[in-house]
Amino acid sequence: MKVKTSFFLFFLTFLSCNKINEFDLQGHRGYRGLYPENSTIGFLKSLHIGVNTIELDVVISKDKQVVVSHEPWISKNICIDQNGNRIINDKEDFNIYSMEYNDIKKFDCGIIGNDKFPDQKKISVFKPTLNHVIKTVENYIKEKKYKTVKYNIEIKSSDKTDLIFHPDVKEFTDLVVNVIKNKKILERTTVQSFDFRVLKYLNKNYPEIALSVLVSENYDPLKNLDDLGFHPDIYSPNYKYLNKEDLELLKQKKIKIIPWTVNSYSDIAKILNLDVDGIITDYPERVLEIKK
Repeated sequence: MKVKTSFFLFFLTFLSCNKINEFDLQGHRGYRGLYPENSTIGFLKSLHIGVNTIELDVVISKDKQVVVSHEPWISKNICIDQNGNRIINDKEDFNIYSMEYNDIKKFDCGIIGNDKFPDQKKISVFKPTLNHVIKTVENYIKEKKYKTVKYNIEIKSSDKTDLIFHPDVKEFTDLVVNVIKNKKILERTTVQSFDFRVLKYLNKNYPEIALSVLVSENYDPLKNLDDLGFHPDIYSPNYKYLNKEDLELLKQKKIKIIPWTVNSYSDIAKILNLDVDGIITDYPERVLEIKK
């Protein structure tokens, strides 16, 4: 009887651990709540606390480098120039698509912090390339003997900014996919975008890549899926719009639901109660605290 009881307890523990491991905890822009966004140190710190997936954004430089950055310009809100001067006209004067990467990396995008995140540490960082991030993360995982991590890469594009802040969909997407393939992380990578053109192009030309559709004010699962023309691996809405009925609908279609960007303790608890497949958050440590 004792043996059976012990086995039963072991089995329950095994199931519990597996359920936790299946939950996809994604550090938004690395670990923006406490570290500069889209920075190498932010990615490494998120690994240290145990995220499953590194979430990041990419844009393209003039010399066709895939740069890890949310805005396709050097943002005046988080960056200063090499002389320590604040930036005034960021969109007009510092369009990343019109700048060589060697010039882009001279800007410090962490030392002045971020007013929206008062707990964020002020650390000197530069905008890394996707190549650099993957190489650094993979080496760190081997050094620390951590489990392998997944990547969720957002392609930042729009039909309104084609050839202004980024190349056309084909070139942009191909450049990103080339990095993913060269770094041999294809099976651990999801590409996400608000731009349905990107997702349609990937679905047709790179069907082996997992896809996540990002939606916000255009939230309408059935219409979004109809407009997309296929079922993505992940449906990723602004958490404020998510409801139980739509979640059940998407699960019936075998589509995972991973909302963004869930930050407050109360919102995290609320979203977890909906039994989502993961969460994108600036504060991954808060999710871990609640899930304990």
